[in-house]
Amino acid sequence: MKKNIFLVMLIFCTSICGVSSETASAKTISESRPFEEIYPEIGYKTVEEAVKEFELHFKQDLKLPLRLPPLSFTHHFGRFTDADGDINDSLELEFINDKSPENHYFIFVRSIEHKIPIKDKRIVKLYKLKNGNEAKFINVSESFESLVFERDNWQYMLNIPKRISKKVTPEMLVEIANSIDYPNEKKNPLE
Repeated sequence: MKKNIFLVMLIFCTSICGVSSETASAKTISESRPFEEIYPEIGYKTVEEAVKEFELHFKQDLKLPLRLPPLSFTHHFGRFTDADGDINDSLELEFINDKSPENHYFIFVRSIEHKIPIKDKRIVKLYKLKNGNEAKFINVSESFESLVFERDNWQYMLNIPKRISKKVTPEMLVEIANSIDYPNEKKNPLE
C-alpha cells in the first residue's frame, strides 16, 4: 500500500512539474518583448540622456568616438550608474541589433581615478593612438575582447564579442578610439 501511494505521488508530481515547465517555456518563447520595452526597465535610456547625466555628475565634458564598428545596429541605449560614492560610477553605451544578435558593441567609460586595473596576463597587444596614448587590446573573458585606453581623465573600454572579431578587428577598434580626436565646441555644463 505504501508503495502504491508513493508511486501515485511520484506520477502526480512528475506530471505537475512537466506541465508547469512546458507552460513556462511556451510563455518565454511567445512573449519575447522588443528591446525598447526591456532596456528602459533595467535603467537604460537614450545615449544622449545618459551622457548628459554622466557629464553633470562628474562636472566634465565627455567626448565619444565618432565611429562605430562596421556592423548594423537597430538600437542604441545608454545607462549612467551612480552608485554610492564615486568608485563604481560609470557610463555604459550599448549598440545592438535585434535581428542579428552577434552585432553587439559596448562602450564603458569610468573616471581614471577609479579605473579598472588591467592585468598583464589579459593584454593581447599594445597599440599607440594618434594622440600618443597607449591602448591595450585585452582578453576580457571567453566571450569578449576590449580595447582599453585613457584620455581626458576617462578610462574607455570598447568591447566586442569574440564571435565577431573577424568583422571587427583590433585595428578597427583603434580607428574608433582615434575618432575621438575632433575639436570640442561644447562648453562645460557648469559654466
